[in-house]
Amino acid sequence: MAEISGIVIPDSKIAREAAELVRQHESEMLFNHSVRVFAFGALKGIRQKLKFDAELLYVAALFHDLGLADAFHTETKRFEVDGADAARAFLRSHGIPEPQADLVWEAIALHTTPGIPQYMRPEIALTNAGVLVDVVGIGYDDYTPEQRDQVVAAFPRGDFKNEFIQVQTCSALKKPQTTFGTVNFDFIQEHDHTFHKPNACTRIRNTPWQS
Repeated sequence: MAEISGIVIPDSKIAREAAELVRQHESEMLFNHSVRVFAFGALKGIRQKLKFDAELLYVAALFHDLGLADAFHTETKRFEVDGADAARAFLRSHGIPEPQADLVWEAIALHTTPGIPQYMRPEIALTNAGVLVDVVGIGYDDYTPEQRDQVVAAFPRGDFKNEFIQVQTCSALKKPQTTFGTVNFDFIQEHDHTFHKPNACTRIRNTPWQS
């Protein structure tokens, strides 16, 4: 089994098939990012002495950005929900009980939501933590230079910053209505500074209620 900085990459039948499915539809950049999310999340879990299911965390990390892939894109759902739906369907097809499948769904659906996942079950919190450190550097210094270097050596970043922004922007522009109230709106605004999201106060005042 492969090991990164003391973290064993799950090698069960489900784990291998999940990785194969995701590899079919994601670029190398997104796939490498997904495995780094698992590694960083697992490292934090061990550091904090949390009890978590490594296989479920691995599946959540693998699928968390699958909603950005064309094959799993829907017109009306947030990309996070598209990925969450795909992961839950995959787990159900492998006979995984609903509570575990739902746990992975929640981890993926909430992975970009600020201020909430860290208070939820470990698999949810650690998926979010892995995303935060790999994408925006939150928690970067909580890992040793050796840990960071080993994770990146195993799953290189390449031109991650620019490529990731491009992929997220393409997804957001396809369905901008799903980005309101989320961090995903930033990708649209970065692309088009004249684009403005609906103002919450305006929406409240324009409801059909009299007061």
